[in-house]
Amino acid sequence: MSITSIQFVILGVSAFVLAGLLTWPVRALAIKLSVMDLPNMERKTQKEPVPYLGGVAIALSIIIVTYGAIYYSDNTKTNFPLITYALLPAAVLGLMGLIDDIKGLPALPRLIAQTVVAILVAIFMLNAELNPMPSANQLLNNVITIIWIVAICNSINFFDNLDGGAAGTVAVSTFGIALIAANQGQELITALACVTCGATVGFLLWNKSPAKIYMGDAGALFLGVLVAVLTIRLDPGISPQINSLAILPILLAVPILDTCIVVFSRIRRGISPFTGGKDHLSHRLMRKGISKTNTAFCLWGMQASFVGIALVVYFYSTTLGTPGVVLAGLYWLGAFVWFWRIPSSD
Repeated sequence: MSITSIQFVILGVSAFVLAGLLTWPVRALAIKLSVMDLPNMERKTQKEPVPYLGGVAIALSIIIVTYGAIYYSDNTKTNFPLITYALLPAAVLGLMGLIDDIKGLPALPRLIAQTVVAILVAIFMLNAELNPMPSANQLLNNVITIIWIVAICNSINFFDNLDGGAAGTVAVSTFGIALIAANQGQELITALACVTCGATVGFLLWNKSPAKIYMGDAGALFLGVLVAVLTIRLDPGISPQINSLAILPILLAVPILDTCIVVFSRIRRGISPFTGGKDHLSHRLMRKGISKTNTAFCLWGMQASFVGIALVVYFYSTTLGTPGVVLAGLYWLGAFVWFWRIPSSD
């Protein structure tokens, strides 16, 4: 199988168009069913009810375009299971998120479900010899994989607290993943990253400030698992290996930063990390007087700068690889300190 650059672009554009089109009827359905995010809590930033279920449009777009492309490929028997191991767990957790959007679920059952799905993904990747983790200890590789999937899944879910924030950031991250995977000849990873990027940008047309629809937990959990698996499967293949591994968190640096800030600040204040609040990066930026729209641009810009560093580390690994990793680490720590000093509440 060989996918051309034009075909990768077609996949991304197809997902973009489909997500943009599907979001309209999904939004209408959410309004009809009264699946709305109501401004009835202190932590809510919107003034009017906003429909959920945007994640359904994102998931359907990615699934339809991906399997449609596989159907027309010349290697369906091989591609179908390889793609399914990424999309099936994402769909399972997306379905759980959909139930949470409609009825509401406690934090513990959601965490248990995420862990079970992560364990199943790790076992499948081990059996299919798809886990590129460096340790010779398979148990350690599985533990790292499980922690990574659960952590990124929750990071994307936590980060979905601002109009366009999560969708735009995932689009930037998957664009970076696609560039590295394409250069490495990882065609399936490239294709799925392009489709995910296109779908999130298509949804962003509806989700940018002022948002007409939210992706909800259905979208955040679906994208969280998908992005986690994409990064696990991405193999930059540069030396030293520590730099190759460092690229993965750099590609998701801003959602990880948001999660760390939120979790540590809540623990410091003696409250549960799963308790909602206005202590995310977006809230802190707006507390500085930045508008909601410009806050989204700031977060997208931060993520784009980290992705840019990841690309420098990859493409110039022999000369700028290690300095790039060090720069990314210092940049992340500096951002952490800066955000940490902004009050967690009004």
